[in-house]
Amino acid sequence: MRNKVRTAAIRGSLGLSLAIGLAACTSTGPGSAPPRLAAARPGPLLSCADLAAKAAVAGTAYTRVESVAAGPLALGNVSMPAPAHCLVQGRMNERVGPVDGKSYAIGFEMRLPVEWNGRFFYQANGGLDGAVVPALGGIGGGAPASSALQMGFAVISSDAGHAGSLGPLFGVDPQARLDYGYNAVAQLTPMAKNLIAKAYGRGPDRSYIGGCSNGGRHAMVAAARSPGQYDGILAGNPGYNLPRAAVAQLYGAQQYARVANATTSAGQPDLQSAFTPAELKLVSDRVLARCDALDGLADGIVSDVKACQARFDLQRDLPACSGARDGQCLTAAQKTALANVFAGARNSAGKPLYSSFPFDAGIGGANWREWKFASSQTRDTGAVGFIFTSPPLAGRPAGLAFALGFDMDRDAPLIDATDGIYRESAMAFMAPPDAANLATLRDRGAKMIVYHGTSDPVFSADDTAAWYERLQGANGGDAARFARYFPVPGMNHCSGGPATDQFDMLSALVGWVEQGQAPDSVAANARGPGAASVNAEVPASWSARRTRPLCPYPKVAVYTGGDTESAASFACRAT
Repeated sequence: MRNKVRTAAIRGSLGLSLAIGLAACTSTGPGSAPPRLAAARPGPLLSCADLAAKAAVAGTAYTRVESVAAGPLALGNVSMPAPAHCLVQGRMNERVGPVDGKSYAIGFEMRLPVEWNGRFFYQANGGLDGAVVPALGGIGGGAPASSALQMGFAVISSDAGHAGSLGPLFGVDPQARLDYGYNAVAQLTPMAKNLIAKAYGRGPDRSYIGGCSNGGRHAMVAAARSPGQYDGILAGNPGYNLPRAAVAQLYGAQQYARVANATTSAGQPDLQSAFTPAELKLVSDRVLARCDALDGLADGIVSDVKACQARFDLQRDLPACSGARDGQCLTAAQKTALANVFAGARNSAGKPLYSSFPFDAGIGGANWREWKFASSQTRDTGAVGFIFTSPPLAGRPAGLAFALGFDMDRDAPLIDATDGIYRESAMAFMAPPDAANLATLRDRGAKMIVYHGTSDPVFSADDTAAWYERLQGANGGDAARFARYFPVPGMNHCSGGPATDQFDMLSALVGWVEQGQAPDSVAANARGPGAASVNAEVPASWSARRTRPLCPYPKVAVYTGGDTESAASFACRAT
């Protein structure tokens, strides 16, 4: 068994050489080559049972330290294999909130593999955080086939400083806001590196941070706030402007309420009735009809999303209803609602409050529907009401009533506001400061990979593309030498939709950081019938294991001939 674990650890290290010296480099500004970082060196676990004493740090309490045998670990509905490792759980900075009297701490767990690849991975979790989920380490994509822990990384997971039982009410506490925004990562990183040093006899050679959704935001914030702590940044579907995206969700709820043709038992507009599944499938089909073949093959995937926005016209390409809604047309009011949402939230003066969204085939996905018609009146209302406005709008009615009553002129500016208690605005503690300025990260040889589903309903891929364009401008048009953005056609929020949404971005990132192998494409699979975790929205006309290359923006996957289900038949090209 030990030999098998050792073999897995070696494979997880991607066959990297044991020592690659730092390349000599005297100038690392725009236009010059960043230095090469040395490869991580594997090593054995030296301590576990005695780690609590060895790694004692003021303000940190270790509540559980034990050896765990190799075997499956559950992460949500998915079971993932894990090597033999040391499990450490604990809390940092326990305190009582001065505003609400609630108990707070930064909860965490670390999993330290017996056969270590010399690397540290910060697993940035999503949503409102609040739960210490198993520290396995996501490698990117929906239902990944492996994990950072399985590859041999030491992995940490955190609740970002508050208990999930509080829901969004933790936002009443000023410090809990900051912990959620950036401070938990800043506090846990040195603690975790100290724990690794005591467990293995040395600190990590290379450190990585990754996550999707709010986890992607955590990663982007770390790239800007802690550029010296991490050598590789992996940010998926990053809500790096999360408060603005949450406001846009409320804006969307207001638009959909106007075209809802049913009411709830409480007498409120039923947002689910704004668009039926058949009507959204109609939109998806019409997008495909106009844009699918732009990449050289009509295959149910719009690879050239940017070109599609110029080609697809909502008013022209969607049949207008002349009578009752029947799933084969949209009313004028429905078209207006969709046009407003996809153009991006605005106030009454037309000032943009958030980004536009690209029209894409994934609009018919269940995840798209859930975010737009359900989460917009639950998760987003709570987040805006308690976490993202200063002071909190805690006295207002909750749920859909909050969304419909939210004033885009008077209330939206509160995400940029401060007061005597809340001295950092939501945009200040949630967003990366000066997100396009990553010179420190670049100049020390660190690398960054960002990916985003082009059918993400809550965090716009247009916003991520705009960020990358700004990053390009700040780096003389050559940001690709240290940061690359990979759109994932058809994918909804972090997974799902009609997409090849299973991929390994972490191995690509390690190869780039430690071997200098810049990823010109990343292989992605569909999760059709027979996959370990099936994506129910993979069309029946696709091969169950269709493969496609994901291409670094602005290149797109272009069909070059051959098997239409194989990534080998495509090339990443500028269009």
